[in-house]
Amino acid sequence: MNQTVRSVTATTDFTPAQPNVSVIMVVYRTGESLEMAIQCVLDDPMVDELVVVDNGSAEAAAEGLRVLARDEPRVVLLQGHGNIGFARGANRGMLAAHGHYVVFLNPDAFLQAGCVDALIGGLNGQPPRSLVGACILDLDGREQRGGRRGEVSALSTLLTLSRFSRRFPNLDAYEIYRDHDAMPEGLTPMPTISGACFAARLDDFKALGGFDEGYFLHVEDIDLCWRARRTGGSVLFQPKAKVVHLGHTSNSSPWRVEMHKGLGLTRYFLKRAESLPAYLAALILLPLIMLTAMVRPVAWHMRGSRA
Repeated sequence: MNQTVRSVTATTDFTPAQPNVSVIMVVYRTGESLEMAIQCVLDDPMVDELVVVDNGSAEAAAEGLRVLARDEPRVVLLQGHGNIGFARGANRGMLAAHGHYVVFLNPDAFLQAGCVDALIGGLNGQPPRSLVGACILDLDGREQRGGRRGEVSALSTLLTLSRFSRRFPNLDAYEIYRDHDAMPEGLTPMPTISGACFAARLDDFKALGGFDEGYFLHVEDIDLCWRARRTGGSVLFQPKAKVVHLGHTSNSSPWRVEMHKGLGLTRYFLKRAESLPAYLAALILLPLIMLTAMVRPVAWHMRGSRA
């Protein structure tokens, strides 16, 4: 049975009819990092509302979320729907949110001071259907891959996943990840930003149709950026909005995660192929992309890390 828990107590007057900023967090067996991620959100003075979409936490964690929602009036909790995937879960959060602005945040990502303020500020003066992404950092403070990305095509994906674009200088133009470029000083147009932490106006996100629910896990952020740009919106990278992202905290198998990534890329490239040659090129390259994605966990295991 689906559950929506909204905590309202007689001891607080925090019940705004229209919160200004809502943070949406989709949770699935995240582990110990979830508590800290939530606390960072609630500690941010810009946040009026936190919508937690629980896609299937273990019972102890699920009960902890229910207690939080009862005790913290800013928390809206959605439970009982099972693991419906990130895109569908995020869209449920969108429908439950009341803020003028929404910030989507991974449950293993820790907002740094001023992050939300910088994201929302980046939307000022931007056209409808605009998105502003954060600067994603590792625990050691280094920029994480994926926070700023170029155009994602079938060819650039294949060359990036295989690392050919890094190994051969003449293929550098096909490298998707921009973390090897100098960090911009301010708000900068970027074809693709990360779904780990980004902001939009709620009405704009709804006008885009939210995330495409045909994606279960991964690539939905790439698709969203593509749709925002092709409908006249701006996609921007905000280096002043910093968030520490652990990554890989779910207990899901890395092979399963990469499988969903490969399936998501398949959907994306076929979806955006607007001519017969582009469609045929995608069909030819997709088996190689799928294979490359699936062998990546083997390489990680051999190196003892993920890249």
